[in-house]
Amino acid sequence: MTPLAELLADRIHRFGPLTFADYMRECLYHPLHGYYSKAESKRFADYYTSVDVHPIFARLLARQFEEMWERLGRPAEFLFVEAGAGAGRLAVQVLDICEAKLPRFYEAICYVAVERSASRREQAMIAAKRHAAAGRFVVSAEVPAHIAAGCLFSNELVDALPVQRVVMDGGTLKEILVGFRDGQFVNVLAPLSTCAISEYFAAQEITLCEGQYAEAGLEACDWISEIGRRLERGYVLTIDYGHPASDLFDDHHMRGTLLAYRNHRASEDFYASPGEQDLTAHVNFTALESWGKRSGLETAGFTSQTAFLLTLGQGNEFADLYDEGQSEAERTKARLQLKTLIHPEGMGERFQVLIQQKGVSEAQLTGLSGIARTGF
Repeated sequence: MTPLAELLADRIHRFGPLTFADYMRECLYHPLHGYYSKAESKRFADYYTSVDVHPIFARLLARQFEEMWERLGRPAEFLFVEAGAGAGRLAVQVLDICEAKLPRFYEAICYVAVERSASRREQAMIAAKRHAAAGRFVVSAEVPAHIAAGCLFSNELVDALPVQRVVMDGGTLKEILVGFRDGQFVNVLAPLSTCAISEYFAAQEITLCEGQYAEAGLEACDWISEIGRRLERGYVLTIDYGHPASDLFDDHHMRGTLLAYRNHRASEDFYASPGEQDLTAHVNFTALESWGKRSGLETAGFTSQTAFLLTLGQGNEFADLYDEGQSEAERTKARLQLKTLIHPEGMGERFQVLIQQKGVSEAQLTGLSGIARTGF
């Protein structure tokens, strides 16, 4: 029993079973015992992200962000908001290349690193202290209430937003709650705790098969709706692993997509060591598009990380891949790291890129070249 497990067991004993979303929220974001409240070094034992592979990921993103600034008419302040910024690794890499190679953009950018964890916000401020001193970087626990002109970016954030779990049982959609019995957390089938779950599936015209498990990403829907309301003009760029709804809820996903990650291994043991392992569910990009439209976001394009990064890099033949004075061995290593990011069997096709926009001209962004602006 971890400290968080004891707290959750006591809560269930006193108030009854939890929704899985409540359980997942505590496991990931409890201020003392949550997985993401711990030092970021803990996660490297469990998984790594595109940001960890090579700075080329951030450098190519910076090129795309600058183009967004251009499309918005080069506003004097471009508010760049990174949701789920962690310890500021991406922030430093983006700001470094902007300062070195995109000086006009650097003078306009205000980078807001949004992070729930107080310890990681502190780490981010230390990492980016030079850019903070220049007035280009701040940290925050919340997304700004108003983004006049800018971009909200997230990388592997939405997959970690809490989800409700459901199953089609006897022709009826039932919710899987979290109970505690005989010293263990257990599944408890119950009627749906909110009609929003039914609406979630009905709005996407999704009907589950008998015995099929699935996740309802209600928090992701609320999140993208709120982002759309706060954004006056600009873009929302989401990079994550997931699928459109037609693929996410097909008969290849009868057990849903929820997974626990620990020591670089995935399992379905969601109740093991609460607070000590990561919990994620594949992103429903159809839902992000649909609920985004409700608050004024239109889809600019949807593509794979492979296509997105390749298109951005081809403009200068991936010159951003190399640092000055590198040896040939170091340049070779950099090319192999790029391959990890773009290879179809690696991160390249596993991760998808969704760009939404609001109050922007019709001109297509470079990273979406050749991608039709259509829904899923």
